[in-house]
Amino acid sequence: MKTTLIILSVLTVLGVGAIILVLNMNDTKADGERSIDDIRNASLETEEMTTDLKDGGFVRISFRIVTDGKDSLKELEKRDFQMKNVILKQLARMNEEDFKADLTTLEDSISSKLNEVMEKGKVTKVYTISKVLQ
Repeated sequence: MKTTLIILSVLTVLGVGAIILVLNMNDTKADGERSIDDIRNASLETEEMTTDLKDGGFVRISFRIVTDGKDSLKELEKRDFQMKNVILKQLARMNEEDFKADLTTLEDSISSKLNEVMEKGKVTKVYTISKVLQ
């Protein structure tokens, strides 16, 4: 009788533990990626910027900058002037051919430079959402 009672108690504890674990899991994917809602809620869309390039051309461009959470997003919003400065400096180093060849390098360098000025959070990804070369 004691053995049966102990087995039932252990199974009950394991069952309750499994239920708690399942209910407390967030809605991220199994491979650790964030949901699109989480990404949108932790990202900032820059206003469209127009600036000159190293070779004399012009570019009109805007980005969506994704942070690792809402606290990081708040910090980035406060640092908007530094964000614009970083973007403009990165764009000024480029020429027209750089834009035609690869935007990933630009996105990665903006992300890296922004992480240098961030104190609490970090930028996880930068997406180019519009671009017009003139």
